[in-house]
Amino acid sequence: MLRALKALDGFRGSDAKPWLLAIVRNCCRTVASKGRGRTALSLDDAESSGSFMDAFTSQDPTPEALTIDRERSQSIDEAIASLPHEFREVLILREMEELSYREIAEIAKVPIGTVMSRLSRARAMLKERWLQREEAL
Repeated sequence: MLRALKALDGFRGSDAKPWLLAIVRNCCRTVASKGRGRTALSLDDAESSGSFMDAFTSQDPTPEALTIDRERSQSIDEAIASLPHEFREVLILREMEELSYREIAEIAKVPIGTVMSRLSRARAMLKERWLQREEAL
């Protein structure tokens, strides 16, 4: 059907059935020539193996899932942005930039213990703010 839709401008005539059947025949011939050496499955076997349905279902995320992910990401960004600077800094450096405690301590010019403490408190504050936002929805 996709090929027919793409070639619709080339359709000339009053009866579309022969035209569509010619497209189907050509598609079948193309698939058959590319698939030589493959074994054929009956529709019942293909359906029970799952390969039949896999051919017709998309693994791409739905628009709804994309919207939910975008809103969740925005909500997380807002919750992180609402943290006090010293907590936000260590959280971003550790979780997003994947720096070690030692590297964060050098950047922030604080002892490693302070980095660990701030990171723990930042995670707790982020969790609390996230849960508050979820309850509000």
